[in-house]
Amino acid sequence: MADEISDSDLLEMFRIESSRNHAFHILVTKYQKRVYWQVRRIIIDHDDANDVVQNVFIKVWKNLGTFKEASSLYTWMYRIATNESLTFLKQKRANMYVPFDSVSRSLSHKLDDNYFSGDAIQKKLQMAILTLPDKQRIVFNMKYYDNIKYEQMSEMLDTSVGALKASYHHAVKKIEAFLKNN
Repeated sequence: MADEISDSDLLEMFRIESSRNHAFHILVTKYQKRVYWQVRRIIIDHDDANDVVQNVFIKVWKNLGTFKEASSLYTWMYRIATNESLTFLKQKRANMYVPFDSVSRSLSHKLDDNYFSGDAIQKKLQMAILTLPDKQRIVFNMKYYDNIKYEQMSEMLDTSVGALKASYHHAVKKIEAFLKNN
């Protein structure tokens, strides 16, 4: 049902006070899974990802009334999800007072949780992805898992297409090196 309602209809419903809550419920139903997996690939930990997704939808609720529709609704939400994920990781690093490598190692242990159902090769790929800097990891995930075009990524991340292509290229090379050496 939620997939049958267009984003423009959802936005119209949201702007009418009497249907605002219903419209938001439909929006969450329509996009929650996609937003969760976007966040989860960055955060890794299921519980932390759920917390971040909740924050994403709180921000969406607060700002949806002023959404200008310069991009698609999902592109806008994807950007919020990415920014919230990066903010969460920065706070986690600051609170832990440890270098990035230690946070990556800590996150790699989370790959064995009950919510990750991959074989050994998939886990090794995930461990390789965790070694990437945040920006490269996000670009790699967007291209590899979501097959998002560079032009759309550029809108979502407010970065040039050339920089995104370079980030993806460097990410692939680092992942290949990790897989070869481990």
